[in-house]
Amino acid sequence: MLNKPAFKIELNNESAIVSHYIHNERTSFAKPFENAASTLLNNKEANSENWIANDHSFQFDLFPELLSVPFPAPENHKFTFIDLFAGIGGFRIAMQNLGGKCVYSSEWDLQSQKTYLANFGEVPFGDITKETTKQFIPDDFDILCAGFPCQAFSLAGKKKGFEETRGTLFFDVAEIIKRKRPKAFFLENVKGLKIHDKGRTLETILNVLRNDLDYFVPDPEIVNAMNFGVPQHRERIYIVGFRKDQNVKDFTYPQPTDTSKRFIDIREKQEVSVKYYLSTQYQQTLYNHKKRHESKGNGFGFEIIPDDGVANAIVVGGMGRERNIVIDKRLTDFTPVTKIKGEVNRDGWRRMTPREWARLQGFPDSFIIAVSDASAYKQFGNSVAVPAIQATAEQIIKRIKLQKHKPYERINK
Repeated sequence: MLNKPAFKIELNNESAIVSHYIHNERTSFAKPFENAASTLLNNKEANSENWIANDHSFQFDLFPELLSVPFPAPENHKFTFIDLFAGIGGFRIAMQNLGGKCVYSSEWDLQSQKTYLANFGEVPFGDITKETTKQFIPDDFDILCAGFPCQAFSLAGKKKGFEETRGTLFFDVAEIIKRKRPKAFFLENVKGLKIHDKGRTLETILNVLRNDLDYFVPDPEIVNAMNFGVPQHRERIYIVGFRKDQNVKDFTYPQPTDTSKRFIDIREKQEVSVKYYLSTQYQQTLYNHKKRHESKGNGFGFEIIPDDGVANAIVVGGMGRERNIVIDKRLTDFTPVTKIKGEVNRDGWRRMTPREWARLQGFPDSFIIAVSDASAYKQFGNSVAVPAIQATAEQIIKRIKLQKHKPYERINK
């Protein structure tokens, strides 16, 4: 199983500048990175300390490793996109599968940056609210992708326009759309956005996108990942929009493509480590917790997913694992490898593994898990479901006017 990157690069904006430059060096999209990257590349002494770990040289012959990754950009790309709130690259895999080239990425979480680097050979830029981050976004990309967090706006006595979103992360997305005017955008958020703040949050977002930014924005739709080839009941709201000169008058979200998948289809093929199996004490705690809620008429508590079942949505925190317990009786050695209270249960109860969570989100097994289990659960729980994103993005790409890109068009110097 792949679990470690083949190289080690510091996670900072200098690395972001140079890795972006290397990936775009033969195209016009290198322009925002060119001057800063040239300065860094020529300053060998500084970079030996701050850039490549455990190496005192700074030469281009080290950089093929940035390109020898599981998910390189297609050589003859059909369109370009940027990846905001990139997480671990779920949007990127989907868009690259469709022939897209990512020309800019941004993600502030360092552990997610580590995973992104291992799989794409690129360090994402950091905090997208900062102008020092936004200044590197290229012009003339085709599609903006963003799974931005949901935040409330201050609407009292206001007109629910662009300025009312200031201070929220949606404001930064809207500001980039306003500046760069991409042909289309694709936004993803939690299902609860639809009713967040009694619907006022979504109302403001749509007003800004449709009226202030002047994009054609069809009514958003809640899309369930389980309809697109992964056994996970995961509903997310998708918002797409098109610049008016693309002449898009209608948009239909994708119909289900594959509802047949079940947990057994993504279950680990071999016996998994005893560390994923619950202790008897934890097992009893879950029983007691569920019993308390049942006595109050609530449906909270653990849930066991049968082999022929569909997982509940994987989310960050203990509940995401407790509502996705599976029974796997293949364990042969019950000796604990971590400190637990009680014994390892003999009923076969275990948590799903990070790789199983990756599969629930549609990540291929070639995807490198470069972090600890705790970070991996968080990253996959926060990610988008790749197949559902890809099915929707395919409908977007069909409707925009794509110019022919030359694969190795050098910039003018």
